[in-house]
Amino acid sequence: MLLNITRENHTPLHQAERERDRLPPISSHSSSGLDRGPKLPYPSLNFISNHRKEDGSHSISSQFILPGIRHGRELPPICPNVRLKHQHQHRITVDNLPPEVRARFATDPVMPLRTKTVKEFQEDIERATVSGDWKHIHDFYLTTFGSFLELNAAFKKDASPPFNTIEDSGINTKFINAVYDALSLTPPDAQRAVLKGIINSLLREWKGRRTKDDLRAYFILVQNPQCTSPATYVIYAHLLRQIAALAEADHYFLMHWFKKLSQKRFKQLVERLHLFISTRLFPVKPEELPPMAKCSWWIPSATKVLSLLNAANIISSTPILPFVDFYNPTLDHTDFMEDYRIWQTQGNSTRFTFCQFAFILSTVVKKAVIQKDSEQQMISMARQSLVDKVSRRQRVDMSLLFLNIKVRRLQLVSDSMDELTRNRADLKKKLKVSFVGEAGLDMGGLTKEWFLLLIRQIFHTDYGMFMFFNDSHCHWFSSWKCDNFSEFRLVGVLMGLAVYNSITLDISFPPCVYKKLLTPPVVPCDLDLPVGMATLTLDDLQQVMPDLSHGLAELLSYEGNVEEDFSTTFQVSQEELGVIKSYNLKPGGDKIPVTNQNRKEYVQLYVDFLLNKSIYRQFTTFYYGFHSVCTSDALMLLRPEEVEILVCGSPNLDMGSLQKAAQYEGYSKTDPTIRAFWDVVLGFPLKFQKRLLHFSTGSDRVPVGGMADLNFKISKIDASTEWLPISHTCFNQICLPPYKNKKELKQKLTIAISNAEGFGLE
Repeated sequence: MLLNITRENHTPLHQAERERDRLPPISSHSSSGLDRGPKLPYPSLNFISNHRKEDGSHSISSQFILPGIRHGRELPPICPNVRLKHQHQHRITVDNLPPEVRARFATDPVMPLRTKTVKEFQEDIERATVSGDWKHIHDFYLTTFGSFLELNAAFKKDASPPFNTIEDSGINTKFINAVYDALSLTPPDAQRAVLKGIINSLLREWKGRRTKDDLRAYFILVQNPQCTSPATYVIYAHLLRQIAALAEADHYFLMHWFKKLSQKRFKQLVERLHLFISTRLFPVKPEELPPMAKCSWWIPSATKVLSLLNAANIISSTPILPFVDFYNPTLDHTDFMEDYRIWQTQGNSTRFTFCQFAFILSTVVKKAVIQKDSEQQMISMARQSLVDKVSRRQRVDMSLLFLNIKVRRLQLVSDSMDELTRNRADLKKKLKVSFVGEAGLDMGGLTKEWFLLLIRQIFHTDYGMFMFFNDSHCHWFSSWKCDNFSEFRLVGVLMGLAVYNSITLDISFPPCVYKKLLTPPVVPCDLDLPVGMATLTLDDLQQVMPDLSHGLAELLSYEGNVEEDFSTTFQVSQEELGVIKSYNLKPGGDKIPVTNQNRKEYVQLYVDFLLNKSIYRQFTTFYYGFHSVCTSDALMLLRPEEVEILVCGSPNLDMGSLQKAAQYEGYSKTDPTIRAFWDVVLGFPLKFQKRLLHFSTGSDRVPVGGMADLNFKISKIDASTEWLPISHTCFNQICLPPYKNKKELKQKLTIAISNAEGFGLE
């Protein structure tokens, strides 16, 4: 996308500074293209600029119009029989043009020679600080930032090499950092000189495709620390717009250059873009910014540039920042449901939505979208049930508005499976649970108890559905073969119902399970297509079977003769219900030795066998169970880690937040027992804090909405102080006798949380 610059756009620099939005709009098209760029003294010869249209295509480039000819269609037709003759006798070349016409072709600009070093620049700053004479520094900033050519001359490592690789931007990073770090120490006029120079740079450029030197200039300018102030946001917005409009190949280079930045500089870039988006959405002083109607492109441009940084973070061998650092909490307070509806109906069309860039939406937003989407589906299902009853003139029973589960405690798994199968059409209704022979109204406690008891029983190793690995502390699907995998469907339905009904489950699946659940995120129309077959690596196996993963890693790095020393073939064995069975990783695998040349293939096939193929039928049934409940398009917005958080909660504890949100019954927050309780809990190591949370709620994880969503309650019981604390996990409640002092409370509480069976899965 190019700057549409005409002569009247070139305002003096002091006007550009005072009038915030005087940078010309970046036009996506031009009526003729002949008024672009600086006016040449030869009106009879004009160049048509190469510019990108909205659809990403390019107009004709590098054409010229000869004097006296207004349009190419006015040229006389060339007869086929004389075409060759005309080509030889009347070919127009640069050499046979008149001298005054040849002179009109501008020569390529020559990069000036700038030899200032970091040390010399820092010495200049020190001298200016002592003397108070900043003119030399002012001139340096004004010249350096005055054009893309000068930026490259100042900061490029070497002027001659092209540096056209993704591995090396060719930029002297230390010099850039020194120049930007010193900027805040300079007088205001030097800082204004930088902004004036950037205005000149943005106005002067673009009569053709971007070069790598142009990309380097963008890479330098976007790191400017001045772009944290609303006073600079007009300039910053135009810079972001030009970067966002670059070709995909240019974005590819910038993405790889970004990942080479230090974590500190990278994080500053991310935070600067978040601040820009948040300030534009909710400005503290609206009068400081242009009206939203005139700058609706600001947020889309910034979000697209932020997506380059997110991509750089993803492709980095080790993520530079945790993915949660790309969340913008400000968006939690916008109409994200409207954004979601637009995205649902228009997809990734030309209309901008934040859902197109889901990395910026927090898990709080995504959970709320799924919940509201679920509520709409629940209401729709309930309404349809009512309509059906009324149309058949049958008595309307309010129970038909809910998914009613009635089970016996002694036959919990079989009854639950029967009930969910019988009510398969009602899975998207609000869940209500009751236990046979027990009076009680389900206000949420019975539902949570049902989940906890059922999960505990299904995941017990004696039940045989799942294995538990002590070294990785996680469960994995048993690979035994049978004719009926319906119980795996039950587990999938349970996980879906938990997300649907905002219940946090105490499940210890490895992260790759959630990758498989999103492969694909929406059930394919063609049921013959494979599901859950994610592309997994040795890193994924490490989270399930660390010892085996370590052994395979050693095989890959072994420097000796693999075939002779390991004597391994493309056949593997595993135990199934006490019987050792062998499987070929590829046809004839038992006769194919593993060698130095094919060991990578062996490891990949082995990982795929263990995590995909050996449990395919079990996981497929589990997948369809989960997606029979969670059919929301919002799943496409989620990362695997976010699905895990929705199902199991977050592992990040904040006991201070729990203290602020706690409710009391029989106590007040100023009672000595309560003050002693929080003194003890806040002083616990993390291990004991997790035990306390597990003792009180049945899980050591935090819901997506944070500690406040736990509705944690501390109640008083009139019992002897010899008693240990009591918990009601179904209501996230802990009951404390009025202990005499802090020492006694700590002793009793430690015993209770360390020895309670709870609902642990081991």
